[in-house]
Amino acid sequence: MSASAATGILVSGLLAVPAAAQEETPGPAIGTVARTVDGARCEPGPCPKTPEPIPELEGARCGTLTVPENRAKPRGRTVKLGVAIVPAAAAHPKPDPIVWLAGGPGDNAVWAAKRVAEGGLNGDRDVILMGQRGTYSADPALTCRDIDEFDARAVGLVWDAPSTGREHVEATKACHGKLAAGGADLSAYNSLQSAADYADLRTALGLGEWNVFGISYGSDLALTYMRLHPEGIRSVGVDGILPPSRAGAAATWSSARQGFDGLFKACAEQPACNRRYPNLSATFDRLVRELEPKPVTTAVTLPDSDEPVKVVMDGGALVNWMTSATHVAPGVPRSLDELAHGNPQRIAEQWAGAKTDPHNFGRISHGLAYGVFCSEWMPYETEAQALRAAQQAFPTFPASVLAQAPQLPFLRPDCEAWNVPAAPRSIRDTTRSDIPTLVLSGASTPRPAPTTDPTSPAP
Repeated sequence: MSASAATGILVSGLLAVPAAAQEETPGPAIGTVARTVDGARCEPGPCPKTPEPIPELEGARCGTLTVPENRAKPRGRTVKLGVAIVPAAAAHPKPDPIVWLAGGPGDNAVWAAKRVAEGGLNGDRDVILMGQRGTYSADPALTCRDIDEFDARAVGLVWDAPSTGREHVEATKACHGKLAAGGADLSAYNSLQSAADYADLRTALGLGEWNVFGISYGSDLALTYMRLHPEGIRSVGVDGILPPSRAGAAATWSSARQGFDGLFKACAEQPACNRRYPNLSATFDRLVRELEPKPVTTAVTLPDSDEPVKVVMDGGALVNWMTSATHVAPGVPRSLDELAHGNPQRIAEQWAGAKTDPHNFGRISHGLAYGVFCSEWMPYETEAQALRAAQQAFPTFPASVLAQAPQLPFLRPDCEAWNVPAAPRSIRDTTRSDIPTLVLSGASTPRPAPTTDPTSPAP
């Protein structure tokens, strides 16, 4: 399959463009003067707040972008978005910076400063990090401890039980109620508004052009942005591609299948791994089928805590653990083998550790996540379509496992509780562009589909 067929975008080149094609432009305004362009105001100021200090921000130029909360109501409330510009390592950087679009939905791009520096992305260009509306460094920040605390409790519940679903939706309702009571227009937190925010940021910074890089859900946003606001975009890179035309529960199942198969294939092709863990795919399949009707319950003690945590591992929980665990693929065969031989501790510790760490509470913007899920995804995918995709990807899995998409359990009733209008049908349009674009996707990456988990389990 061609790259364009696989991703829904016509790829016409790579991220690199000949230097002769670059246009000299003024540098970003943050760190010098405030600018107001078409109602968007960019002001220098302190770097955005972060849960822990990020040394890579110490030399950054920072400030805020202020834009309308709902552009259909230009005289209404405004939102303030935190911006940090990580300077290029080169003494004479190129004039067109890179802007980083974070995943999630709900992750904060500002936290990527460490990854940017360690990966050398800022080698010869500045890298601009702006937290999307509703995220941790924005004002308002649409975070919800109600949901984070439920997710921590849920490791001790049967993953896909109706009673778990009811508690899940109650946590969503509590989040919705608190955010709405605070005055947030929850219908204004979505990809359409975020794409316009980035278009405003470029002009408010006085940049003639820049390069866009989006990861996971950030690839969805990048494709929406380049379709609706192509002006000034020199090139685009998308990693862990999630095309808006395919985003939804069905895509999580096909992505999980591809990611799992990539990991199983890698083990099978390595003689040492294959000898130690033969038929790993069959082992995983069997465990999902056996654990779903007969879950294993255990208790684990996590670092920095003396209190044991109850963990219930059923088939649905195992699938969702696997969706995250393949990001640290070397540890997966051993973990599955131990579980198959009656020892669930390693997987239980990883599953609970990713969900129950209180340091991660209040970091993810559930308001933005549900705004995207419930206006752009759920209205354009039926329950039958999602189930059919699940059955095609994993025909041997129990029906109760297939009823809840990986990382998106009980999303349909959650969206009923969230109660935001559907986005225009055009949100699902395929992006067709002659902007040079590089598309990347890992062979064992099972989730270009999003997750609201801020961490991945350790190997």
